[in-house]
Amino acid sequence: MATPAINSLPDPRQDPLPEPLSDTLPTTPAAPPRRQSFLYKSIITLYRIFAVVVLYAVLGGILTYAFVMGFYAVNGTWCAPVILSASDEKSLDFLQKLVLSKQTLEDLKVDVTRQQSSLDEMTKHRGSLEALDPELEHAILRERGHDRSTGPELVTLDTQKQGDNVKTQRVLTQLQQVEDQIHKDLAAGLITKGDAATQVAAINQAQDSYTDSKIGEVMLTDSILDKTTIGTKSLDVLEKQAELRSEIAQLDVAINVAQKQLQEDNRQVESLRQAIATAKQSPYYLNATGTNRLYFAFVPYDNQANAKVGSPIYDCYFNMVLCRKVGTVKQIFLGEEQITHPIFKTQVRGLMIQMNLSHPNSAKSQTVFLGRKPLLF
Repeated sequence: MATPAINSLPDPRQDPLPEPLSDTLPTTPAAPPRRQSFLYKSIITLYRIFAVVVLYAVLGGILTYAFVMGFYAVNGTWCAPVILSASDEKSLDFLQKLVLSKQTLEDLKVDVTRQQSSLDEMTKHRGSLEALDPELEHAILRERGHDRSTGPELVTLDTQKQGDNVKTQRVLTQLQQVEDQIHKDLAAGLITKGDAATQVAAINQAQDSYTDSKIGEVMLTDSILDKTTIGTKSLDVLEKQAELRSEIAQLDVAINVAQKQLQEDNRQVESLRQAIATAKQSPYYLNATGTNRLYFAFVPYDNQANAKVGSPIYDCYFNMVLCRKVGTVKQIFLGEEQITHPIFKTQVRGLMIQMNLSHPNSAKSQTVFLGRKPLLF
């Protein structure tokens, strides 16, 4: 049996494929296969390395950001240094209000002194008038009592005086007849002119006495009228007494108003003194009036428990690691302040403290820490 002619197939090693015709295709030198493979693998490797580095960098940044956010969210010892300047708008406004308060205080002091002097003068004047009123009252009562006792006596004397005048008039009528007789005797030569003149003078003297008696009786009538009735003089005294009492009442009103005004001014003076004393404990006042550079920091209310006088202050690299002590808390101010959170960029309420720094550059740090290191290193 004949075997298949296996050996009849062509042997590729003996009969290679025909080479392409050089005159039909362009000749292009091909890159070595090994060099292309190495370059391709190098690029792929570098790309992978870069992608991994970027990925881990992004992850690291996210984790770092999350850690920082979480750290400042739970940390209760941080505070933010604040650099105050005397030319800041808030400092200038504070000083302007302080100067205005001091000027108002001085004006009130002058007004209080003036009102106190006026009040003392009114009180003294009222005391004088009040002392005069009972004396005037006693004088009025005394005169009225005297008038009641002497009035009836004067009425009796006036009656007697009128009777005496009647009798005197009768005598003068008779003396008129005597005077006529003297003139007749003088004309008849029975008496001398000297005797006649003497007798006439006596008669004239009697007439003058009668006239004086009539005048005295009229004046006595006036006295009786004054003592037995309320005349114009009594009304004048009563009017003076009413004016005196009215003036005392007006002084009472003025003194009462002055006392209330004085109390109100004293209350305002005390309030301004307390306000100025409180303002002098403000960081803005200390910063504006201090000769040396002062350092302050803002402490949020959540971290207030760690803000104690004498507590150490730490400054850290990267705001949380590799910390060192840079000073202590010198003073705490109770006035409320608001700043922008140094990390979260939100408004935060809190208070200010004064720092005593041994490293002044720490006042430029974003945050410092009170009491202890935040991460124990």
